[in-house]
Amino acid sequence: MGKVTGFLEIDREEPRYEPASDRVRHFGEFTIPMSEGRIIDQAARCMDCGVPYCHGDTGCPVNNQIPDWNDLVYNGDWKEATRNLHSTNNFPEFTGRICPAPCEEACTLNLEDVPVAIKTVEQAIADRAIRSGWIKPQINPNKTGKSVAIVGSGPAGMAAAQQLARAGHDVHVYEREPKAGGLLRYGIPDFKMEKEHVDFRIEQMSAEGVTFHYGENIGVTRPLSDLQNRHDAVLLCGGSEHPRDVDAEGVDLEGVHYAMPFLVQANRRFGGEDISGRAQLIAASKHVVVVGGGDTASDCVGTSFRQGAIAVTQARCASPTASHGEQTDQLAKLGSQDAHLIVTGRRRNSRIRCGHYEDHWQRQGAGDRR
Repeated sequence: MGKVTGFLEIDREEPRYEPASDRVRHFGEFTIPMSEGRIIDQAARCMDCGVPYCHGDTGCPVNNQIPDWNDLVYNGDWKEATRNLHSTNNFPEFTGRICPAPCEEACTLNLEDVPVAIKTVEQAIADRAIRSGWIKPQINPNKTGKSVAIVGSGPAGMAAAQQLARAGHDVHVYEREPKAGGLLRYGIPDFKMEKEHVDFRIEQMSAEGVTFHYGENIGVTRPLSDLQNRHDAVLLCGGSEHPRDVDAEGVDLEGVHYAMPFLVQANRRFGGEDISGRAQLIAASKHVVVVGGGDTASDCVGTSFRQGAIAVTQARCASPTASHGEQTDQLAKLGSQDAHLIVTGRRRNSRIRCGHYEDHWQRQGAGDRR
């Protein structure tokens, strides 16, 4: 539980960011790690909750035993905290960076808007474990003789592959792309999570006996029936790259793009993959408008600035709030203009008008909305 009176004595603290003027010049992670003492202080704030809402249905979806490893960190037992954390989470260095942290939303201290910095402690445990060499391949010498095919190497496919390999099965992962990771590699920018973390886990899993097959687009390059014939079981872990149709006028016009194709191409470009045969989606020397206020929108804003956009305007349907990764105030310092709601004309997308959402939709002329 941490320190009995810790939440009364210690303020919530989170990692600071590099100055905005510096971080837009590179694609690397821009959070500044906290010292060990400050991490221990944050773990000490964990309360002796009768019902720990931070995990279970109200909080962590993978049921991390958060109060347990907060207490272990507070008492300096980082190695046992590592073991405890990995007992529920295959890749805590991923979630410690990119999870939206529902555990903190559910934290009892969030009643006062100062939840325990759970995500920060989680990342610190994972990073220390990797840095200290505590994360090693876990090879099961007792093989089952069963073979399992996994389609897709995103976070679901990776976690399933690791668990099945450790159970003694012969695991084969079939991935359409030239590298493993799925959304972790191609959807999330490096300034949120550098790809060395994905590569580390792929190496660990390969040592544990997982075989990766790249360039395999199941249903296109190879029929699903082939996998069914070759393996005892097939697990489908494909992602969902097709965007929801917003059903708005102008989305089919030149220069209007959905987020995922833009982010995926940016990650391919930064990762050194050949994208010469694709239509180039790059924000350099452009005035960019990003519609939306969630994590994906903040990824597009950060990527656009780093690619050299002239200006970025972010438009969202709710009151301005801090997006995970790139905080609103920092975006403003970079020149990002923040609006509440975007309005487009009927026949062209060369100009946008922004208006505040009040109590209801208001119509302006035929087809225009505010």
